[in-house]
Amino acid sequence: MNPLRSLKNKALSDPAVKAEYDALAPEFRLIKTLLAMRETAGLTQLQVAERMGTKEANISRLEKGNGNPTLKTLAKYAHACGCELEFMFRRL
Repeated sequence: MNPLRSLKNKALSDPAVKAEYDALAPEFRLIKTLLAMRETAGLTQLQVAERMGTKEANISRLEKGNGNPTLKTLAKYAHACGCELEFMFRRL
């Protein structure tokens, strides 16, 4: 097992840390979706930024989960990648 995974597993053995980590799951899913969209489209961060009319640094921050993007920003990102933003709600 690599050292990073070992450290993560050790940290997640603490119930308080695990609860905080689990609470971030929706953000992690969003980041994974953004990256997959861009990679499927075969685009670089710079190309997405140019299509959105923004800076590459903004795309980098978005894909790292830094910030709080608006729905408009997410829709523009999706469109730049040849996709459409769609939401779904489900009962817990």
